[in-house]
Amino acid sequence: MFTRVGQSIDEIGRITQFMGRILHAAMFNRCSSHVIFDQIWRVTLQSLSTTALAGFFVGGIMTVQFTLQVKEFGALGYLGGLSTSGTIREIGPLLIAFMLSGKVGAFTSAELGTMRVTEQIDAIRCLGADPIQEIILPRFIGIVISSFFLLTVGLFMSIGGGLLMGIVFSNISPEEYLRHIPSIVTFPSILSGMFKCFVFAMVLSSICTYKGYSTTGGAKGVGRAVVSTAVATMVGIVIADWLTSLISEAIMIAFVGEL
Repeated sequence: MFTRVGQSIDEIGRITQFMGRILHAAMFNRCSSHVIFDQIWRVTLQSLSTTALAGFFVGGIMTVQFTLQVKEFGALGYLGGLSTSGTIREIGPLLIAFMLSGKVGAFTSAELGTMRVTEQIDAIRCLGADPIQEIILPRFIGIVISSFFLLTVGLFMSIGGGLLMGIVFSNISPEEYLRHIPSIVTFPSILSGMFKCFVFAMVLSSICTYKGYSTTGGAKGVGRAVVSTAVATMVGIVIADWLTSLISEAIMIAFVGEL
């Protein structure tokens, strides 16, 4: 048990150091904007439909669950606000990030792992270029930007899914569903959801690029890297969700106290 804990701590340290190298390359070296936009476009196209569909059903599920609770108190008029607030602040970013970790994270890890075991990364180094700058940095930036965009799209789709289920399952009008959203979904709540989206995107991009870049052992190693990426990103996202929830609550308490 202690060995596994030590290995996990060591792995976290390696990922943190790797992320530091990426940030150093981003600050002190130039990166082709064309390559970055290409990565953003590719990741977005690969995952847009999946993320939108996941967000739609997340919103619908939240509406169904809240309906079962608020119906007992005769408070269906607040269904839209409660469902949307819970989706934006907590459930939506978390579940959609899980979807992206299984698709974007696994694909990037497999791509970089294949480049590592086929010695393409070593070839770039032999030509006098830095693989971190030429290969990792564009993918890292592209994944962060596209993942943040995809998570945001998923959250908006969740509102649509919740509205549809409110009409079909809860038997309330669209006006009644939308009426209390502005009063319950406050600006700090939206900022909390966006903050979670950004942090989850950073966690996902850091882990998948590190796992792919450090792959060893040929084709079997690529498979192990993909599995390890899936597990590590999910654990990392859960831990990041806990930390961001604490930070968001502290900020909201301070904000309310100032008011």
